[in-house]
Amino acid sequence: MSEAMSAAAVGVAGSGTPGEAGGVDKDRRTWIAITCGVGAVGGVATAVPFVASFAPSERARAAGAPVQVDISGVKPGEKLVVEWRGKPVWIVRRTPEQLESLKKTEPLVADPNSQRTQYPTPDYAKNQYRSIKPEVFVGVGICSHLGCSPVDKFTPGAQPSLPDDWAGGFLCPCHGSTFDFAGRVFKNKPAPDNLEVPPHMYVSDTVLLIGEDKKA
Repeated sequence: MSEAMSAAAVGVAGSGTPGEAGGVDKDRRTWIAITCGVGAVGGVATAVPFVASFAPSERARAAGAPVQVDISGVKPGEKLVVEWRGKPVWIVRRTPEQLESLKKTEPLVADPNSQRTQYPTPDYAKNQYRSIKPEVFVGVGICSHLGCSPVDKFTPGAQPSLPDDWAGGFLCPCHGSTFDFAGRVFKNKPAPDNLEVPPHMYVSDTVLLIGEDKKA
């Protein structure tokens, strides 16, 4: 059984599933190094709960072992990042205002109902919130364009590289793709698809299992 593990970050970058033994270590170093380079981004509170864990072994993680995460300490407006299959997985507890913004972005995003098939979106995420619970978004923090990692741009309003009517969400600084608070890519951007929603399920009201959804 996998144990809870967590690592808080803002704008963490990752890469795909490693293809050989030791690949997870390499991927982890890559996205941690990029994280250090990106640094903190204004306008978002970052969750920093430490969860003592039954951490899966490197071999188990390379094989895709599920990761159990306690999200009880993640407050509205905060983001927690965990590693699964060598990828950064974002867990965002959205505020009522952030949820409301999804109505505004609905006609502006390229695939509002997650119908595209580059990533197999679970049925329980094919909705406006792209989540099981409206307030909790779970997504892989890797841009569907060239594998860069978007950064948090949670503060609405005009700012560099963003439109004047920005409602909040995520920006990929490499090529300018933007995503709303449900990880849906805006129209006419380099990224061809929304952010991936990994299989996940709730073990309890406050504990998520990333990588498995048999009970979802």
